[in-house]
Amino acid sequence: MPSTPKKQPYATAAAALVPLLALALTACGTQSGNGTGTGDGSTSVRPDVPVTGVHWTVESVTVDGRETAAPAGAHVRIDSKGRAKGNFGCNHFDARAAVEGDTVTLSDTGMTEIGCPEPLQGFEDALKSVLTGKLKATLKDGRLTLTTAGGDTVRLGEQPPAPLVGTKWTVNSLVSGRAATSLPPGTEGRATLVFGKDDSVRGTLGCNQFSAAVTTDGSTMTFGRVTTTRKLCAGPQMELERALLTTMKGKVRYAIEHRSLTVTAAGGTGFAAGAENRTTTAPAGQ
Repeated sequence: MPSTPKKQPYATAAAALVPLLALALTACGTQSGNGTGTGDGSTSVRPDVPVTGVHWTVESVTVDGRETAAPAGAHVRIDSKGRAKGNFGCNHFDARAAVEGDTVTLSDTGMTEIGCPEPLQGFEDALKSVLTGKLKATLKDGRLTLTTAGGDTVRLGEQPPAPLVGTKWTVNSLVSGRAATSLPPGTEGRATLVFGKDDSVRGTLGCNQFSAAVTTDGSTMTFGRVTTTRKLCAGPQMELERALLTTMKGKVRYAIEHRSLTVTAAGGTGFAAGAENRTTTAPAGQ
């Protein structure tokens, strides 16, 4: 029988807001010359390198000396109203945020409750343990590092928004209205899409490869007939494939939030996908 993904509502953080004490990290530590050096090739975070309003892609997390690379989609964004939002690698989160000097403080974190497979769950647990409390921030080689009092770290890099065309989008969840569900077990990372300049889309559905014509108009896209290979796969893979094919019929709505794509059909069902950490070259002919 088809597996049943875990479905949970979004769990919000406390309603009270903590005002940002500063909108950017200010210079700190040992200064030399122009006041930006620390003597080890790194720099303190300067006022012209803002923490707020930047989409920080998580590159890795280090806990107890063990570094783990981040999955696609893990990110943090701190706004000017005292909130931090992002993705732990599987679940989305929302927290209080305050920035003062070179210290970022995160508290009262709320998150979605999608069931996450390994190794995503292990990474998510590690990242959650680090992104809480008071964190010291430093900038080196264009990377922002947040460090706990115990020495655990998160390394982040700034990434530009992902365009619809030419980006490799990896499906990471199914959606129904305002709720999100995990993908069928064993299908994580299998379904991908690349939209071409020639009004086409192609990729994999979790089992079979596919291609279709697609046109966009404002916040909508219209799929033409989807053609696929005809390989038979395991039950969970076929379950994901059927869900995606159900969405990719005719006119649907889509939205891009920085590096996250959501596609929903008229009934509110659909899927969400994250951009890879670099823009790919579209398939031949696109």
